[in-house]
Amino acid sequence: MTLTSLADAHCVIGVKQASKAVRRGEALQVYVAADADARMTKPLRALCSEQSVPVAQAESMAALGAACGIQVGAAAVAVLGSRR
Repeated sequence: MTLTSLADAHCVIGVKQASKAVRRGEALQVYVAADADARMTKPLRALCSEQSVPVAQAESMAALGAACGIQVGAAAVAVLGSRR
């Protein structure tokens, strides 16, 4: 999945919501903005690694937010679907 297809995907926006989706086994892939605060994204990346959820890096928070169709930046986005 590419950033351009995020606007049509079922996803959750934000580090907390993405983390919850990964824990519940609902995240197919996670996108993390390159310019997001590492203190916030490092635990999410570790959780994704533990749960075998692929992580892709977006150019910036602004680009990630725009790809999701929102007017503000986003540090992380999880694309939802069942991994089971």
